[in-house]
Amino acid sequence: MPLIGTFGAGAARGFGQGGGSSPFICATGGTTSTDGDYTIHTFTSPGTFCVSKLAVAPADNNVDYLVVAGGGGSAASRGGGGGAGGYRESAGTATGCYTASPLGSGVAAIAIACTGGIAVTVGGGGVGFQPGPRQGGDGSNSTFSSITSTGGGGGGGGGPPPSSPGRNGGSGGGGGGEQQTGGGSGNSPPVSPPQGNSGGPGSGPNGTVGGGGGATQSGSSNGNTFGTAGCGGDGAGTQINPAAGTSGSSGPLRYFAGGGASNGNASPLPGGEGGGGKSPDNPNDAGKVNTGGGGAGGCAGGSGVVIIRYKSA
Repeated sequence: MPLIGTFGAGAARGFGQGGGSSPFICATGGTTSTDGDYTIHTFTSPGTFCVSKLAVAPADNNVDYLVVAGGGGSAASRGGGGGAGGYRESAGTATGCYTASPLGSGVAAIAIACTGGIAVTVGGGGVGFQPGPRQGGDGSNSTFSSITSTGGGGGGGGGPPPSSPGRNGGSGGGGGGEQQTGGGSGNSPPVSPPQGNSGGPGSGPNGTVGGGGGATQSGSSNGNTFGTAGCGGDGAGTQINPAAGTSGSSGPLRYFAGGGASNGNASPLPGGEGGGGKSPDNPNDAGKVNTGGGGAGGCAGGSGVVIIRYKSA
């Protein structure tokens, strides 16, 4: 039963609005933490956001959210990097005016209209190199209420030829080397604001390889030297949960949905900020769990995450 909509005052009282000791939402599900006057539910695996009581003030029934899908896996042997899982976030103005990613600009919070449960899906990361298609696997979708973030595209297969392009997804996988191949398209299917970016292309005949796309930046292709790898595109930073995601190079933001580096030369190249795998840097080639980061070096993408935040004091 959908929990989005508008009920009259009488109906709201029938669902417990104003009852109990707290005038705010009461809910369970995921791992619960607090940030000042706000409660945060972090789902690292599928579950249910279960609302047992509504808030007295209608504005306090708005919940901010971050929904990140699973990252794509990377192909091996000059294969492309995995694309990051799709990144979708509300603006953060409903719950304490924390700093959200620019991708959340102008995006409304979700209004909870009645008590009950909302299913939460957390997408897994795509598998690494597959001998048949020689591509990395796509990540799986994450969902909360009406919001769906699409899994990242798998990286394209590299040498020996034939190479293959990166796959489409929330962010696209990088193209394989040895031949001219395209990076996968990001923001596929399209949503507004965009949930991700395209992977970098591969090019022949010298084997340049594309990195996976990230939430805020496309994957790169570094030069035209044999076996040269491309970096993963950067993800997005937010303060919706100060303890989740990965730390940035500076400041308090926490990052998600970085693209994976491609598999090419021996010098490690960075994955995108936000959990993207480095390459080659075993055991850090896989996308980081619960960030939606794309995989690198023939390894799997990272699983996604869903975060929900509301006023509770």
